[in-house]
Amino acid sequence: MQPSRDIATLLDIMARLRDPETGCPWDIKQSFETIKPYTIEEAYEVADAIERGDRDDLCDELGDLLLQVVFHARMAEEEQSFDFGEVVRAITAKMIRRHPHIFADREASDAAAVKVNWDEIKAAEQAAKAQNRAARGLPATDREGLLDGVPRALPALTEGLKLQQKASKVGFDWADPAPVLDKIEEEIAELREALAGGRVEAVKDEIGDLIFAMANLARQLDVDPEQALRNTNGKFRRRFGHIERTLRADGVPLEDAGLERMEALWQQAKQIERS
Repeated sequence: MQPSRDIATLLDIMARLRDPETGCPWDIKQSFETIKPYTIEEAYEVADAIERGDRDDLCDELGDLLLQVVFHARMAEEEQSFDFGEVVRAITAKMIRRHPHIFADREASDAAAVKVNWDEIKAAEQAAKAQNRAARGLPATDREGLLDGVPRALPALTEGLKLQQKASKVGFDWADPAPVLDKIEEEIAELREALAGGRVEAVKDEIGDLIFAMANLARQLDVDPEQALRNTNGKFRRRFGHIERTLRADGVPLEDAGLERMEALWQQAKQIERS
């Protein structure tokens, strides 16, 4: 078998890997649940390649992510639920349906109007799904509340942001950032109180409340909190890397440097970045 640009080759490779008699022992034993963590990991690796601006890596990581789609589709085909072709048909139908300003006669002059159309069409789709389930005598899904459409498997910070965005659409929101800042100060005070009282579980709760409030402030300021934190993580990596390289050049082990010297090198790294 030779590499190919044709998706059919990738589908054939996965079918052969999953063959119960001649396939790969590791691939054969996998299930939706065991593959799920890899799917999430590959999506993050795509994001990482984008942030690093590495197009070669991006090509590779997109291939890895595509493999996850093919893997899930193959397992679904084996249990006769759906196949890869149905995945493609479903997403093409959805994209055509949700872009009536391109494929039909609805108007949308800017991105905001497109978003309004998208949300309306999505709501209609969900209602139709519920009617279809009822017509077939199937029980209603647990996605009946406003927030139930936000996946619980999302990173916690992203989940919090999406929950806030959903609630905001029905008016459950502050009008501007000022009261959110007050809320953050309130949460800090409650955290201090929990720490002073040695209440471990309360400390956990208050930290969660504080992070949630910070995400809310970011949303109010039109800042993606997940991306903001990723940027800060990158900054921490760079500055700590400067500490490591400097100490290594001086022949000083990290564990022997001491906080005072490391802090001085941290400040030095900040100055280098600013200049």
